[in-house]
Amino acid sequence: MACFIIEYFTLLIFFLSLGNCQRTPTISHITQEQIRDIGGQVDLDCSVHYAQDYPVLWLKYDRHKSTESLPLSTNSGLIIRDSRFSLRFDAASATYTLSIKDIQETDAGWYLCQVIMSVSNKITAEVELQVRRPPIISDNSTRSIVTSQGESAQMECYAGGFPPPKISWRRENNAILPTGGSIYRGNILKMNSVHKEDRGTYYCVAENGVGRGARRNINLEVEFAPVVTVPRPRLGQALQYDMDLECHVEAYPPPAITWLKNEVQLSNNQHYRISHFATADEFTDTTLRVITIEKRQYGLFTCKAQNKLGTAQGTVELFEMIIPVCPPACGQTRYAAAAAAPAPRRLAALALAAALARIFSTRY
Repeated sequence: MACFIIEYFTLLIFFLSLGNCQRTPTISHITQEQIRDIGGQVDLDCSVHYAQDYPVLWLKYDRHKSTESLPLSTNSGLIIRDSRFSLRFDAASATYTLSIKDIQETDAGWYLCQVIMSVSNKITAEVELQVRRPPIISDNSTRSIVTSQGESAQMECYAGGFPPPKISWRRENNAILPTGGSIYRGNILKMNSVHKEDRGTYYCVAENGVGRGARRNINLEVEFAPVVTVPRPRLGQALQYDMDLECHVEAYPPPAITWLKNEVQLSNNQHYRISHFATADEFTDTTLRVITIEKRQYGLFTCKAQNKLGTAQGTVELFEMIIPVCPPACGQTRYAAAAAAPAPRRLAALALAAALARIFSTRY
């Protein structure tokens, strides 16, 4: 019986000692998530026990599996040839420290501490390195929109960077947004019913506290039917003098503009001269100069503007006056009789003509 007890304890001690020699390696500690600025430095620690007989690696890997894992070190030696990386091993704590200096944006990602026991048996722990990056507006953000008045429109803006950028919207000159207020926050700016007053430049602004932020200008073009206004609907001028008839046109796309008298379209000739002056994409000033007015040229003139969304027109009446109106009669050298008059009388006549023109325009 005594021999049996001795043999039992001998075997127990043998198996215990055998088990102690083959204890499974463990990773007792790994650095928690790290956040650094570009150009900074970071230490990633991994403490491994009972791994003297196994390879211990640091790797950079892609959680989305879009790229292969990149081995950086094995045991106490670096594999990667990059002067920014270094490795230290502290035998007392069995800690492998991977150091990265002059951090670049591409260093962001997941780092894996791994003990390889066999081809199919590995012990791992991971730590994420986040690198603060200024915002960059993504290519899938809106660049420009063309829509028609009354329709809905939507602008989208997305940005990369870390921390994740926040998106806000503004208008040029801090004009009121269609949503109300001068600032709107969110990736998508929706407009349920666009008005022509909504056209112009919008700013998508991405900010995350790193750098100065990013901005994209988005142009909203609103197509609308022409709107015609006549600044002086009644104008008087004497026979044989010139007179300018004017209309202001607002429309997009830019309209075709014509002048008519008695429903007959006018063109440039010895009697008329038509000019258009675009002050912006949507605004056009059009002028009809009636040259050396004859009796038959008095009456109603129509300026007509037309684009694919509609037509509008305005009417100007030209009536006869005895005294010439200045301008455009001033300085016309071909009027020899007027030029030959004494200066005081001529100036008085021109002043009276101007006063009469104002009276007629106001009264009618």
